Amino acid sequence: MLDAKLKGQLEAYFERITQPVELAAALDDGAKSREMQTLLKDIASLSDKITLVEEGEDPRKPSFAIRRAGTDIAVRFAGIPMGHEFNSLILAILQIGGHQPKESPEVIEQVKALDGDFLFETYFSLSCQNCPDVVQALNLMGALNPRIRHVAIDGALFQPEVEARGIMAVPTVLLNGQPFAQGRMSLEQILAKLDTGTAEREAKKLAGKEAFDVLVVGGGPAGAAAAIYAARKGIRTGVVAERFGGQVLDTMGIENFISVSHTEGPKLVAALEQHVKDYEVDIMNLQTATALVPASAPGGLTEIRLASGASLKAKTVILSTGARWRQMNVPGEDEYRNKGVAYCPHCDGPLFKGKHVAVIGGGNSGVEAAIDLAGLASHVVLIEFDSKLLADAVLQTKLRSLPNVTVILSGQTTEVHGDGSKVVGLSYTDRTSGQSHRIDLDGIFVQIGLVPNTEWLQGTLALSRRGEIEVNARGETSLPGVFAAGDVTTVPYKQIVIAMGEGSKAALSAFDHLIRAAPVERIAAE
Repeated sequence: MLDAKLKGQLEAYFERITQPVELAAALDDGAKSREMQTLLKDIASLSDKITLVEEGEDPRKPSFAIRRAGTDIAVRFAGIPMGHEFNSLILAILQIGGHQPKESPEVIEQVKALDGDFLFETYFSLSCQNCPDVVQALNLMGALNPRIRHVAIDGALFQPEVEARGIMAVPTVLLNGQPFAQGRMSLEQILAKLDTGTAEREAKKLAGKEAFDVLVVGGGPAGAAAAIYAARKGIRTGVVAERFGGQVLDTMGIENFISVSHTEGPKLVAALEQHVKDYEVDIMNLQTATALVPASAPGGLTEIRLASGASLKAKTVILSTGARWRQMNVPGEDEYRNKGVAYCPHCDGPLFKGKHVAVIGGGNSGVEAAIDLAGLASHVVLIEFDSKLLADAVLQTKLRSLPNVTVILSGQTTEVHGDGSKVVGLSYTDRTSGQSHRIDLDGIFVQIGLVPNTEWLQGTLALSRRGEIEVNARGETSLPGVFAAGDVTTVPYKQIVIAMGEGSKAALSAFDHLIRAAPVERIAAE
């Protein structure tokens, strides 16, 4: 199942194992069990510290536990963790085998100190790029604390269980049988939900920080580029972000990043974060900005207030808070979010195999989603508000060649219908005739563009009618010493490579502002 090259790489990785590991498989007579057995035999053959045993008592078959021999420390995969989850499998083996994780000593101790018995169950799909972060974080917690157990479940392989528990989006995490979280989460975010004192401790740390020369708000491509360019000037630089990587974390394939023919969002974000960490940049993650207080005098300090109650001050600020998926804003959308209303076809598509779904939006994202879903769903209806599709011609040609796709033009979605627990359909109005129609559906994938994250800035600086931050050619906003870059600005063409260039430019402009401005100390003295 594993080719010779990959086996050679894994054999080298498994030399890091310091404690014996058991792969305890629960199998039946099905094809997937035979496939899992082949995979586990291949892995066990690569290290004398890994042993394969068969134990049939687990109700989920096929599944297997990764257990530290002679202990209760274990995690389990229900399904075959290939695709995006293969790295999760290898990391789990290494960590259960005693290999030291890369997390900080403070985080490791926080996991070990958690008091209580925790059973986490994570539903994932093999095509979900948001799932590995959650699976790997919970696996690590299980490797560090014997009172934490984690089972990662392939929703596509255990569909009856998924339907019985009402799982309609991945990743979905249950804790002791109750809903705990949905969507991408880091280890720090999980700990913050479990350890309620985390936010208060972090707020105290932030409150004690000295003013930055450059404070970047937002950790996407624009923010990362800005931080790197600022730090290379040798000035005190900080990045405060809700989640490092931003919208790119939710991007599947990236094929237009110059010099890299193909990558994926999470891989690019990991590289960006490591590049930022190569410099002396203070990264403050899991922090949401709620207000910007302009400097009281020219050359003074700008304040950024955070949801945690803390605030940060800086001589210059670069705003790069990006954008988020635009919602339809129709009745039923919020009520049935993650209950059939979804925004990530790559993540949640496998849960709708053999079902009837709709895609809202006829741009590149919408048409690509419809093409992908057509390979899974029994039928796909694409509804576009305009009188024509806006996607590239090559995508439109592919879409129209698919026999199980229907395209509706000039359609305005007016309501999402549900039965109280899940989506059952939608209504739309034909904008040409004015007639209303209802379609019975199992799922709705919304792909209608992005909206800038600027609500917290309204009334503070100049925004366009679309809510974007107005900037000039140097990345300057209407406030002196405050710059902006990336998808949050009026700069056209929301692309990763453009955001990086704009972030770099904003950092250079901020540095130029610093060397020309009067020192804050002199202003205070006057």
